[in-house]
Amino acid sequence: MADADVLASWTRFAFSDGPWTRPVYRKGSGPAVIIMHEIPGLHPLVVAYGETVAAAGFTVFMPSLFGTPGKEISLGYGVQQMFLNVCIRREFNAWANDRSSPIVDRLRALARKVHVECGGKGVGALGMCFTGGFALAMMTEPSVVAPVLSQPSLPLGKKGKARIDASPAEISCARARLEAEDLSMIGLAFNGDGFVPAERMDMLEETFGKRFESHRIDPREARPTPGREPHSVLTVHLNTAGPTKEAEQRTIDFFHQRLDG
Repeated sequence: MADADVLASWTRFAFSDGPWTRPVYRKGSGPAVIIMHEIPGLHPLVVAYGETVAAAGFTVFMPSLFGTPGKEISLGYGVQQMFLNVCIRREFNAWANDRSSPIVDRLRALARKVHVECGGKGVGALGMCFTGGFALAMMTEPSVVAPVLSQPSLPLGKKGKARIDASPAEISCARARLEAEDLSMIGLAFNGDGFVPAERMDMLEETFGKRFESHRIDPREARPTPGREPHSVLTVHLNTAGPTKEAEQRTIDFFHQRLDG
């Protein structure tokens, strides 16, 4: 399959905000859900999750933030994109310095745009792995009302184990909005995932209390993938049944709960 084929049924448009321009893929109808892909890029299994969300009654927007849209996962491709995004690209902040990535500002602008276009109570935002914490930081944009953090993997390093890639102001804003607007947030991760330390999930549970719906999944429930430790709850390690499939359905139910109307 050619890289582009998996996205052939999606509408592509260029979204610009200031100096930042990225292709965005759109499909479906109904309230808007922004799905932010994991390392190494907008690969076919992320697209498959997007197809599932669109089929459930949402307009899905998938910005291509790095990598080649539609390209299959490989070890070399993953290492290349990790190096570029961590070490070179200034749009991303991978270290424990209590701030979000600059690209989050543009994702907030995308949320404003798609909410106007699609209506509903607000916008869903789901980040995966490298982008997992983006969904939390995006809550400074009032239209974002349904954040999902799937295997949030930043910041990197020992100093970042009990932290998330968001500033104190962004975290404070999210806490205030969750209470004032009677909202909630979902977090998904496999127990023992080296990229999602238990300390990070502990911190999120403590910071947001009952507003944070935590799903810590036994790695034995992951889809067996030779050479890969359980990590990607909704894509690579999504199983045909059990807790990962239940987590997939829970995200869709959550989007209906928060966005319909």
